[in-house]
Amino acid sequence: MPWVSEELCTGCGVCVDECYASAISMIEEVAFIDETECIRCGVCHEVCPSDAVRHDGERVPEEVASNLAWAEELLEHEYYSGDSQKREELYQRLLRYFNKNKKVMEKSIERLKLLWDEKYEEKSED
Repeated sequence: MPWVSEELCTGCGVCVDECYASAISMIEEVAFIDETECIRCGVCHEVCPSDAVRHDGERVPEEVASNLAWAEELLEHEYYSGDSQKREELYQRLLRYFNKNKKVMEKSIERLKLLWDEKYEEKSED
């Protein structure tokens, strides 16, 4: 999912004008991409003169840090204070939660590949 670096965006509006899906708007002179409307065509990356439209892979460290901060906040909640068994149980639940998310993504990637092969691979060879 593309996103816009507020520090790099000059507010020129080129991405807004060129967005095929009308998923980009200006908020306080900074471009904003509506994730629900974005069709991931990549045009915004290509037309941005200030390289402000960034790739979501750049956010991995930020998302990991956010997940860890959330987990730490839960682990340090007063409910778990002084009860190592309850804290261990929460730790195990958090591991299951993140492993479930990992499994969902892995299966989504597998099925996307199948979808591509079934519906589009043959067509692109024609």
